[in-house]
Amino acid sequence: MSGRPAPELSLDDLAAHLLAARGMAHKTDIADVVASLGLAQSAVPVGDDCAAIPDGDGFLLFAIEGFVNDFVAAEPRFAGYCGVMVNLSDIAAMGGRPIAVVDALWSDGAEKAAPVLEGLREAAALYGVPIVGGHTNTRNSHGQLAVAVLGRAEKLITSFDAQDGDVLIAAVDLRGGFRGQSLNWDASSGAPGDRLRGDLAILPELAEAGLVTAGKDISMAGLVGSAMMLLESSACGARIDVDAVPCPAGIALERFLLAFPSFGFVLTARPDNAGAVLEKFASRGIACAVVGHVDATRKTKLWRDGAEVEIWDFDRPFIGCAPTSARSLHA
Repeated sequence: MSGRPAPELSLDDLAAHLLAARGMAHKTDIADVVASLGLAQSAVPVGDDCAAIPDGDGFLLFAIEGFVNDFVAAEPRFAGYCGVMVNLSDIAAMGGRPIAVVDALWSDGAEKAAPVLEGLREAAALYGVPIVGGHTNTRNSHGQLAVAVLGRAEKLITSFDAQDGDVLIAAVDLRGGFRGQSLNWDASSGAPGDRLRGDLAILPELAEAGLVTAGKDISMAGLVGSAMMLLESSACGARIDVDAVPCPAGIALERFLLAFPSFGFVLTARPDNAGAVLEKFASRGIACAVVGHVDATRKTKLWRDGAEVEIWDFDRPFIGCAPTSARSLHA
């Protein structure tokens, strides 16, 4: 996009920069948990943004987010706001609509809990999703926050169904900014609730129209790391054109590739459906572009101006979520 500063990092250095990020490290920790709990053999496939539980002619969606203590301490109100916002993003990423939210909050006194609760209440009102209960302890030594959400999907978008030959699409709301020096890209707080709700509704509409094959919300691993989570779960690889990634004017690409956006998704689609997907986001003012192509290599590569560098080979687990158990549920 115009206004982007000239790249300061070589492709090799960019790959190293992304792999060294805290958010990437947090995602690789998942592999040990999956192995320890035996989740690869679970009846409900693990590796998606939510657990998808068959329910009548659709699926119940269940997700939870926990927040690192330094974030809760530094930005308690925004942490509470994010507790709702990021959970709703998980529901949307799987083609669902939210039903209700619960929270678990620990604090050192009621006074320190107050801004977290204010943020939770604000986001719940803006997004139109009720908080129906939870757990509170205001006699803890420090603040901690976890928030869970229940939703429902008529038709799923999963992490398991990307296919060789798909295009890789990134959709990000650029109408915001970084919060201080953090990697949190906030295009939500201060926005009108009807816009926020309408934007999230794009995802179930895409699912129900059969326009995407797979998808994931962009989390703290950034766009590339989130795409890697999807690709591993689908037993695929991809080549990502880093210069095609939607990026705000004046923001360094290497920073934005690690952003945790308030609205951001990586999706895959058959090439003949890509135009309809891009138009759906563009109609609501959301930046969206084809940023790569899915292949059968089981490797993720970054590409720029004819040069490429391998960032991950899935012979080595990334989040360790094998796709083999997923087909019986999502087929």
